[in-house]
Amino acid sequence: MQPTQKYYEADAYRREADAVILAAEPDGRGGGKLALDGTVFYPEGGGQPADHGTLTLPDGARLTVTDVHEQGGVIWHRVDALPDTAAPGTAVTGRIDWAWRFDKMQQHTGEHILSGILHQMFGAENVGFHIGSDAVRMDTSVPISAEGLREAELAANRIVWQNVPVLITYPTREELARMTYRSKKEIEGQVRIVTIPGADVCACCGTHTAATGAVGQIKILAAENYKGGVRLSIVCGERALLAAQAMRQRQADIGALLSAKPSETAHAVHRVYDEYTALKFAHFGLCSELFDALAAQVAPGADAIRIVPGLDPDGLHRLAARLSEATTGLCAALTANEKGTGYCLAQAGGDVRALTKALNTALNGRGGGKPGICQGSCAAAPEQVETFLKENHTV
Repeated sequence: MQPTQKYYEADAYRREADAVILAAEPDGRGGGKLALDGTVFYPEGGGQPADHGTLTLPDGARLTVTDVHEQGGVIWHRVDALPDTAAPGTAVTGRIDWAWRFDKMQQHTGEHILSGILHQMFGAENVGFHIGSDAVRMDTSVPISAEGLREAELAANRIVWQNVPVLITYPTREELARMTYRSKKEIEGQVRIVTIPGADVCACCGTHTAATGAVGQIKILAAENYKGGVRLSIVCGERALLAAQAMRQRQADIGALLSAKPSETAHAVHRVYDEYTALKFAHFGLCSELFDALAAQVAPGADAIRIVPGLDPDGLHRLAARLSEATTGLCAALTANEKGTGYCLAQAGGDVRALTKALNTALNGRGGGKPGICQGSCAAAPEQVETFLKENHTV
Protein backbone atom coordinates (compact mmCIF):
# COMPACT_ATOMS: atom_id res chain seq x y z
CA MET A 1 0.00 0.00 0.00
CA GLN A 2 1.31 3.46 -0.85
CA PRO A 3 2.40 5.70 2.04
CA THR A 4 -0.02 8.39 3.21
CA GLN A 5 0.86 11.95 2.25
CA LYS A 6 1.21 13.98 5.47
CA TYR A 7 -0.37 17.37 4.80
CA TYR A 8 0.04 18.41 8.45
CA GLU A 9 3.82 18.34 8.09
CA ALA A 10 3.77 20.93 5.30
CA ASP A 11 1.09 23.09 6.94
CA ALA A 12 0.09 22.56 10.57
CA TYR A 13 -2.68 25.16 10.13
CA ARG A 14 -4.46 23.25 7.37
CA ARG A 15 -7.77 22.08 8.77
CA GLU A 16 -9.28 19.94 5.98
CA ALA A 17 -8.34 18.04 2.86
CA ASP A 18 -9.93 15.82 0.24
CA ALA A 19 -8.55 12.29 0.05
CA VAL A 20 -9.19 8.82 -1.33
CA ILE A 21 -9.70 5.71 0.78
CA LEU A 22 -6.90 3.21 0.20
CA ALA A 23 -8.16 0.50 2.56
CA ALA A 24 -11.01 -0.15 4.98
CA GLU A 25 -10.88 -2.62 7.86
CA PRO A 26 -14.01 -3.21 9.99
CA ASP A 27 -13.50 -4.00 13.67
CA GLY A 28 -16.53 -6.28 14.04
CA ARG A 29 -18.29 -3.81 16.33
CA GLY A 30 -19.72 -1.47 13.71
CA GLY A 31 -16.63 0.72 13.47
CA GLY A 32 -13.21 0.21 11.96
CA LYS A 33 -10.28 2.03 10.46
CA LEU A 34 -9.53 3.70 7.14
CA ALA A 35 -6.24 4.32 5.35
CA LEU A 36 -6.15 7.44 3.14
CA ASP A 37 -3.82 8.55 0.37
CA GLY A 38 -3.35 11.90 2.15
CA THR A 39 -4.44 13.36 5.48
CA VAL A 40 -4.48 16.44 7.70
CA PHE A 41 -4.86 14.20 10.78
CA TYR A 42 -1.78 13.91 12.97
CA PRO A 43 -1.23 10.33 14.22
CA GLU A 44 -0.31 9.72 17.85
CA GLY A 45 3.44 9.85 18.33
CA GLY A 46 6.36 11.70 19.86
CA GLY A 47 4.39 12.45 23.02
CA GLN A 48 1.60 14.21 21.09
CA PRO A 49 -1.93 12.72 21.03
CA ALA A 50 -3.67 11.98 17.75
CA ASP A 51 -6.02 14.48 16.14
CA HIS A 52 -9.80 14.16 16.34
CA GLY A 53 -12.30 15.17 13.67
CA THR A 54 -14.54 13.81 10.94
CA LEU A 55 -14.38 12.09 7.55
CA THR A 56 -17.31 12.98 5.25
CA LEU A 57 -18.36 10.59 2.45
CA PRO A 58 -19.87 11.69 -0.90
CA ASP A 59 -23.39 10.77 0.30
CA GLY A 60 -23.00 13.16 3.27
CA ALA A 61 -22.36 10.48 5.88
CA ARG A 62 -20.02 11.86 8.53
CA LEU A 63 -17.69 9.46 10.31
CA THR A 64 -16.20 10.53 13.63
CA VAL A 65 -12.44 9.97 13.85
CA THR A 66 -11.57 8.83 17.37
CA ASP A 67 -7.91 7.88 16.94
CA VAL A 68 -5.14 8.00 14.34
CA HIS A 69 -2.03 5.81 14.09
CA GLU A 70 0.78 5.37 11.59
CA GLN A 71 1.97 1.93 10.55
CA GLY A 72 4.66 1.45 7.95
CA GLY A 73 4.14 4.89 6.49
CA VAL A 74 0.36 4.38 6.18
CA ILE A 75 -1.87 6.49 8.43
CA TRP A 76 -4.97 4.72 9.72
CA HIS A 77 -8.01 6.65 10.95
CA ARG A 78 -10.18 4.84 13.48
CA VAL A 79 -13.87 5.71 13.02
CA ASP A 80 -16.91 5.05 15.17
CA ALA A 81 -18.93 3.72 12.19
CA LEU A 82 -17.81 2.06 8.96
CA PRO A 83 -20.63 1.87 6.37
CA ASP A 84 -20.35 -0.16 3.15
CA THR A 85 -20.03 3.11 1.22
CA ALA A 86 -16.64 3.71 2.87
CA ALA A 87 -14.89 1.41 0.41
CA PRO A 88 -11.44 1.66 -1.21
CA GLY A 89 -11.45 4.20 -4.03
CA THR A 90 -14.13 6.35 -2.38
CA ALA A 91 -13.44 10.07 -1.96
CA VAL A 92 -13.67 11.57 1.52
CA THR A 93 -13.18 14.99 3.07
CA GLY A 94 -11.24 15.04 6.32
CA ARG A 95 -11.70 17.86 8.84
CA ILE A 96 -9.79 18.07 12.09
CA ASP A 97 -11.08 19.39 15.39
CA TRP A 98 -9.17 22.66 15.20
CA ALA A 99 -9.52 23.62 18.86
CA TRP A 100 -8.03 20.24 19.82
CA ARG A 101 -5.18 20.57 17.30
CA PHE A 102 -4.28 24.17 18.17
CA ASP A 103 -4.10 23.32 21.86
CA LYS A 104 -1.62 20.52 21.08
CA MET A 105 0.39 22.90 18.87
CA GLN A 106 0.64 25.40 21.73
CA GLN A 107 1.67 22.73 24.24
CA HIS A 108 4.18 21.08 21.91
CA THR A 109 5.83 24.34 20.85
CA GLY A 110 5.99 25.52 24.47
CA GLU A 111 7.63 22.24 25.44
CA HIS A 112 10.27 22.77 22.74
CA ILE A 113 11.03 26.25 24.02
CA LEU A 114 11.32 25.25 27.68
CA SER A 115 13.27 22.06 26.90
CA GLY A 116 15.71 24.04 24.77
CA ILE A 117 16.18 26.66 27.47
CA LEU A 118 16.74 24.01 30.16
CA HIS A 119 19.30 22.37 27.89
CA GLN A 120 21.10 25.68 27.36
CA MET A 121 21.10 26.67 31.02
CA PHE A 122 21.69 23.34 32.79
CA GLY A 123 22.63 20.79 30.12
CA ALA A 124 19.33 19.04 30.84
CA GLU A 125 18.07 16.47 28.36
CA ASN A 126 14.34 15.90 27.94
CA VAL A 127 14.04 12.18 28.66
CA GLY A 128 10.25 12.01 28.80
CA PHE A 129 7.44 14.03 27.27
CA HIS A 130 3.69 13.60 27.04
CA ILE A 131 0.85 16.01 26.31
CA GLY A 132 -1.85 15.00 28.78
CA SER A 133 -5.44 16.18 28.98
CA ASP A 134 -4.65 18.57 31.86
CA ALA A 135 -0.95 19.36 31.54
CA VAL A 136 2.24 18.51 29.72
CA ARG A 137 4.62 16.18 31.53
CA MET A 138 8.35 16.74 31.02
CA ASP A 139 11.14 14.68 32.59
CA THR A 140 14.67 16.09 32.74
CA SER A 141 17.91 14.15 33.03
CA VAL A 142 19.40 16.33 35.77
CA PRO A 143 18.10 17.95 38.98
CA ILE A 144 17.19 21.62 38.73
CA SER A 145 16.57 23.92 41.69
CA ALA A 146 13.37 25.90 42.19
CA GLU A 147 15.31 29.10 41.50
CA GLY A 148 16.74 27.59 38.32
CA LEU A 149 13.27 26.64 37.12
CA ARG A 150 12.00 30.17 37.75
CA GLU A 151 14.86 31.59 35.70
CA ALA A 152 14.24 29.09 32.89
CA GLU A 153 10.51 29.82 32.90
CA LEU A 154 11.20 33.54 32.51
CA ALA A 155 13.72 32.93 29.71
CA ALA A 156 11.26 30.66 27.91
CA ASN A 157 8.50 33.26 28.06
CA ARG A 158 10.86 35.88 26.70
CA ILE A 159 11.17 33.71 23.59
CA VAL A 160 7.37 33.71 23.39
CA TRP A 161 7.23 37.51 23.71
CA GLN A 162 9.80 37.92 20.94
CA ASN A 163 7.43 36.06 18.58
CA VAL A 164 10.26 34.41 16.66
CA PRO A 165 9.38 32.07 13.76
CA VAL A 166 9.25 28.30 14.25
CA LEU A 167 11.26 26.90 11.35
CA ILE A 168 10.84 23.44 9.79
CA THR A 169 13.70 22.06 7.69
CA TYR A 170 14.72 18.74 6.15
CA PRO A 171 18.53 18.70 6.09
CA THR A 172 20.57 16.25 4.07
CA ARG A 173 22.66 13.65 5.89
CA GLU A 174 25.74 15.78 5.30
CA GLU A 175 24.03 18.89 6.68
CA LEU A 176 22.66 16.94 9.62
CA ALA A 177 26.12 15.64 10.51
CA ARG A 178 27.29 19.22 10.95
CA MET A 179 24.31 20.26 13.08
CA THR A 180 23.87 20.24 16.84
CA TYR A 181 20.31 19.28 17.74
CA ARG A 182 18.29 17.52 20.42
CA SER A 183 16.90 14.05 19.82
CA LYS A 184 15.81 11.31 22.24
CA LYS A 185 16.52 8.45 19.80
CA GLU A 186 18.33 7.48 16.62
CA ILE A 187 16.29 8.35 13.54
CA GLU A 188 16.41 6.46 10.24
CA GLY A 189 15.57 8.16 6.94
CA GLN A 190 14.79 11.82 6.49
CA VAL A 191 15.06 13.84 9.70
CA ARG A 192 12.68 16.73 10.30
CA ILE A 193 14.30 19.55 12.29
CA VAL A 194 12.31 22.13 14.25
CA THR A 195 14.30 25.29 14.98
CA ILE A 196 13.20 28.04 17.36
CA PRO A 197 15.86 30.79 17.16
CA GLY A 198 17.39 31.50 20.54
CA ALA A 199 15.75 28.51 22.16
CA ASP A 200 15.89 25.12 20.50
CA VAL A 201 16.94 22.91 17.60
CA CYS A 202 15.26 19.51 17.79
CA ALA A 203 14.33 16.55 15.63
CA CYS A 204 10.55 16.29 15.83
CA CYS A 205 7.59 15.00 13.81
CA GLY A 206 4.87 16.94 15.66
CA THR A 207 2.78 19.99 14.83
CA HIS A 208 3.84 23.44 16.02
CA THR A 209 2.70 27.04 15.89
CA ALA A 210 4.11 29.18 13.07
CA ALA A 211 5.69 31.60 15.55
CA THR A 212 6.33 31.53 19.28
CA GLY A 213 3.87 34.33 20.05
CA ALA A 214 0.98 31.93 19.40
CA VAL A 215 2.10 29.85 22.40
CA GLY A 216 0.74 32.67 24.57
CA GLN A 217 2.45 31.77 27.83
CA ILE A 218 4.49 28.94 29.34
CA LYS A 219 3.79 28.15 32.99
CA ILE A 220 5.38 25.51 35.21
CA LEU A 221 2.65 24.26 37.54
CA ALA A 222 4.61 21.69 39.53
CA ALA A 223 8.04 20.10 39.86
CA GLU A 224 9.14 16.98 41.71
CA ASN A 225 12.34 14.95 41.92
CA TYR A 226 12.12 11.98 39.57
CA LYS A 227 14.74 9.34 38.68
CA GLY A 228 17.69 11.63 39.28
CA GLY A 229 16.11 14.54 37.45
CA VAL A 230 12.94 16.60 37.68
CA ARG A 231 9.42 15.82 36.49
CA LEU A 232 7.68 19.01 35.43
CA SER A 233 4.02 19.71 34.86
CA ILE A 234 3.57 22.63 32.47
CA VAL A 235 0.74 24.35 30.61
CA CYS A 236 0.82 26.72 27.65
CA GLY A 237 -1.58 29.01 25.82
CA GLU A 238 -5.23 28.76 26.81
CA ARG A 239 -4.37 26.13 29.40
CA ALA A 240 -2.04 28.62 31.12
CA LEU A 241 -4.79 31.24 31.15
CA LEU A 242 -7.33 28.80 32.60
CA ALA A 243 -4.80 27.67 35.22
CA ALA A 244 -4.17 31.30 36.24
CA GLN A 245 -7.91 31.97 36.47
CA ALA A 246 -8.39 28.84 38.61
CA MET A 247 -5.53 29.87 40.91
CA ARG A 248 -7.04 33.34 41.24
CA GLN A 249 -10.40 31.86 42.21
CA ARG A 250 -8.77 29.57 44.77
CA GLN A 251 -6.92 32.58 46.17
CA ALA A 252 -10.20 34.46 46.45
CA ASP A 253 -11.88 31.52 48.19
CA ILE A 254 -9.00 31.22 50.67
CA GLY A 255 -9.02 34.96 51.28
CA ALA A 256 -12.75 34.92 51.98
CA LEU A 257 -12.42 32.03 54.45
CA LEU A 258 -9.53 33.73 56.26
CA SER A 259 -10.88 37.28 55.97
CA ALA A 260 -7.61 38.27 54.34
CA LYS A 261 -6.61 40.32 51.32
CA PRO A 262 -5.00 38.36 48.43
CA SER A 263 -1.58 39.74 49.37
CA GLU A 264 -2.02 38.59 52.98
CA THR A 265 -3.31 35.02 52.55
CA ALA A 266 0.07 33.39 53.19
CA HIS A 267 0.41 35.24 56.50
CA ALA A 268 -3.17 34.29 57.40
CA VAL A 269 -2.55 30.62 56.62
CA HIS A 270 0.54 30.64 58.87
CA ARG A 271 -1.55 32.19 61.65
CA VAL A 272 -4.28 29.55 61.29
CA TYR A 273 -1.65 26.80 61.18
CA ASP A 274 -0.08 28.05 64.41
CA GLU A 275 -3.52 28.13 66.04
CA TYR A 276 -4.24 24.62 64.79
CA THR A 277 -0.92 23.34 66.15
CA ALA A 278 -1.68 24.83 69.56
CA LEU A 279 -5.16 23.29 69.59
CA LYS A 280 -3.79 19.93 68.51
CA PHE A 281 -1.27 20.01 71.36
CA ALA A 282 -4.02 20.91 73.84
CA HIS A 283 -6.25 18.16 72.44
CA PHE A 284 -3.45 15.63 72.88
CA GLY A 285 -3.13 16.57 76.53
CA LEU A 286 -6.89 16.41 77.16
CA CYS A 287 -7.10 13.01 75.48
CA SER A 288 -4.28 11.74 77.69
CA GLU A 289 -6.21 12.85 80.77
CA LEU A 290 -9.37 11.19 79.43
CA PHE A 291 -7.55 7.94 78.65
CA ASP A 292 -6.04 7.91 82.16
CA ALA A 293 -9.51 8.40 83.67
CA LEU A 294 -11.02 5.61 81.56
CA ALA A 295 -8.15 3.27 82.51
CA ALA A 296 -8.65 4.06 86.20
CA GLN A 297 -12.22 2.74 85.98
CA VAL A 298 -11.12 -0.71 84.74
CA ALA A 299 -10.81 -3.56 87.23
CA PRO A 300 -7.69 -5.71 86.86
CA GLY A 301 -8.43 -8.72 84.65
CA ALA A 302 -11.68 -7.25 83.27
CA ASP A 303 -12.39 -6.50 79.62
CA ALA A 304 -12.43 -2.82 78.67
CA ILE A 305 -14.36 -1.85 75.52
CA ARG A 306 -14.81 1.89 75.16
CA ILE A 307 -16.56 3.95 72.48
CA VAL A 308 -15.10 7.46 72.26
CA PRO A 309 -16.30 9.82 69.49
CA GLY A 310 -13.87 11.80 67.33
CA LEU A 311 -10.68 9.80 67.80
CA ASP A 312 -8.17 9.60 64.96
CA PRO A 313 -6.12 6.41 64.38
CA ASP A 314 -3.38 7.64 66.71
CA GLY A 315 -5.93 8.36 69.43
CA LEU A 316 -7.45 4.88 69.07
CA HIS A 317 -4.03 3.30 69.41
CA ARG A 318 -3.15 5.40 72.46
CA LEU A 319 -6.45 4.59 74.22
CA ALA A 320 -6.23 0.84 73.57
CA ALA A 321 -2.61 0.76 74.73
CA ARG A 322 -3.45 2.76 77.88
CA LEU A 323 -6.36 0.46 78.75
CA SER A 324 -4.12 -2.59 78.34
CA GLU A 325 -1.81 -1.14 81.01
CA ALA A 326 -4.68 -1.34 83.51
CA THR A 327 -5.96 -4.87 82.80
CA THR A 328 -4.99 -8.18 81.28
CA GLY A 329 -8.45 -8.50 79.71
CA LEU A 330 -9.43 -7.57 76.16
CA CYS A 331 -9.16 -3.84 75.52
CA ALA A 332 -10.86 -2.10 72.59
CA ALA A 333 -11.04 1.53 71.55
CA LEU A 334 -13.85 2.29 69.06
CA THR A 335 -14.93 5.43 67.23
CA ALA A 336 -17.36 6.14 64.41
CA ASN A 337 -15.80 7.18 61.07
CA GLU A 338 -16.79 7.54 57.42
CA LYS A 339 -16.33 3.78 56.83
CA GLY A 340 -18.33 2.75 59.89
CA THR A 341 -16.00 2.21 62.83
CA GLY A 342 -12.32 2.67 63.48
CA TYR A 343 -11.05 0.16 66.02
CA CYS A 344 -7.96 -0.79 67.96
CA LEU A 345 -7.80 -4.05 69.95
CA ALA A 346 -5.14 -4.75 72.56
CA GLN A 347 -4.40 -7.27 75.30
CA ALA A 348 -1.44 -7.36 77.62
CA GLY A 349 0.30 -10.72 77.26
CA GLY A 350 -2.36 -11.91 74.79
CA ASP A 351 -2.82 -12.30 71.02
CA VAL A 352 -5.71 -10.40 69.40
CA ARG A 353 -4.88 -11.28 65.77
CA ALA A 354 -7.41 -14.11 65.48
CA LEU A 355 -10.17 -11.93 66.95
CA THR A 356 -9.23 -9.10 64.57
CA LYS A 357 -9.41 -11.46 61.60
CA ALA A 358 -12.84 -12.72 62.72
CA LEU A 359 -14.07 -9.14 63.17
CA ASN A 360 -12.90 -8.17 59.69
CA THR A 361 -14.61 -11.21 58.16
CA ALA A 362 -17.89 -10.70 60.00
CA LEU A 363 -18.15 -6.91 59.66
CA ASN A 364 -16.41 -6.25 56.32
CA GLY A 365 -13.30 -4.82 57.89
CA ARG A 366 -9.64 -4.36 57.11
CA GLY A 367 -6.75 -4.22 59.52
CA GLY A 368 -4.11 -6.12 61.43
CA GLY A 369 -1.01 -5.73 63.53
CA LYS A 370 1.08 -7.47 66.18
CA PRO A 371 -0.07 -10.11 68.70
CA GLY A 372 -0.62 -7.58 71.48
CA ILE A 373 -2.33 -4.85 69.44
CA CYS A 374 -4.21 -4.65 66.11
CA GLN A 375 -5.90 -1.75 64.38
CA GLY A 376 -8.24 -1.16 61.42
CA SER A 377 -11.75 -0.20 60.40
CA CYS A 378 -14.97 -1.97 59.48
CA ALA A 379 -18.37 -1.28 57.91
CA ALA A 380 -20.46 -1.44 61.09
CA ALA A 381 -21.55 0.92 63.86
CA PRO A 382 -19.41 1.05 67.04
CA GLU A 383 -22.23 -0.55 69.05
CA GLN A 384 -22.29 -3.50 66.61
CA VAL A 385 -18.55 -3.92 66.97
CA GLU A 386 -18.85 -3.81 70.76
CA THR A 387 -21.53 -6.54 70.68
CA PHE A 388 -19.42 -8.70 68.36
CA LEU A 389 -16.37 -8.42 70.61
CA LYS A 390 -18.34 -9.32 73.73
CA GLU A 391 -19.93 -12.34 72.04
CA ASN A 392 -16.80 -13.66 70.33
CA HIS A 393 -13.94 -12.90 72.73
CA THR A 394 -12.55 -15.83 74.65
CA VAL A 395 -9.70 -15.48 77.12
